[in-house]
Amino acid sequence: MKVILLQDVKSIGKRGAIKEVSDGYARNFLFPKKLAEVAMPGSIKKIEDIQKKQLETENIMLNKLKETAKEINGQEFVIEAKDKDGKLFGSINAKDILVKLKEKNLPVEAKNIVLPHQIKEVGEYAIGLDFGHNIKASVKVVIKSA
Repeated sequence: MKVILLQDVKSIGKRGAIKEVSDGYARNFLFPKKLAEVAMPGSIKKIEDIQKKQLETENIMLNKLKETAKEINGQEFVIEAKDKDGKLFGSINAKDILVKLKEKNLPVEAKNIVLPHQIKEVGEYAIGLDFGHNIKASVKVVIKSA
């Protein structure tokens, strides 16, 4: 029996997928728990249209991410912090870098900043940005004494 999954079902598929399952499994498990519905020709076409729109939206989002990565790549940001003999009082972390990126209205989130460890000394650092989908960029962060 062909069914359309209404929710993610472990070992069968993700929401919106059209799957072939046994009649008993569908009638006794999927339908009572409202995890799936019978795949009728009209509902199959509706699901395919929704998936097509999602794919188009995802492609637009990926193009925007690529443009953002190009725009950000190689830029330099200066952060001033209190220090003593080159050692910072405290440290610079991803949130501090995010604040500088947001000042220039760059659409970056904290999860995109790849910072292997907190910065605890004055100097220049290359910081990676990972936007997912194999889209990466790099920025230069300069830590100066205040």
